[in-house]
Amino acid sequence: MRTLLLKSLFSGPATTAAPGLGADALEELGRTLQARAGKLFGRSLSIREVDAGSCNGCELEIHALNNPVYDVERFGLRFVASPRHADVLLVTGPVTRNMRVALERTYAAAPEPKWVVAVGDCGCGCGVFEGSYAVIGGVDKVLPVDLHIPGCPPRPAALLQGLITLLDRVATR
Repeated sequence: MRTLLLKSLFSGPATTAAPGLGADALEELGRTLQARAGKLFGRSLSIREVDAGSCNGCELEIHALNNPVYDVERFGLRFVASPRHADVLLVTGPVTRNMRVALERTYAAAPEPKWVVAVGDCGCGCGVFEGSYAVIGGVDKVLPVDLHIPGCPPRPAALLQGLITLLDRVATR
């Protein structure tokens, strides 16, 4: 035990490099998102994340958007605690029977205009939970979905790119 403890004290930290994008590519994605949200809303984009019954893989990637590597608040992307303050609902996981009413109430509480983004393979089409007695299906079985971001789980860069796509679609309507 002492050997293991001493080895861990004198070895360096066991961290890994930042995943995926380089700093320049991330900066470009963030600035694009900030410019489009600013043009459309005149302010930052507010997001409410809703877990409708997932395995929490997508939530980890969504939460990574706020870590020091991505730090999306500097680009005007805010996560809000109440759907009453949200522009976008990011919904993860297949909709379980227990979460259907809560998801519908969350959607009803969000002010107009509002957009729904289904995140991950489970949110897009039930994923590995397909056929389970406990799930209704993908998010589009319960709410009108404006954008699907596939992946198991989707990377934070894919989430940012998906939000840019959503803003592009909204601007052309």
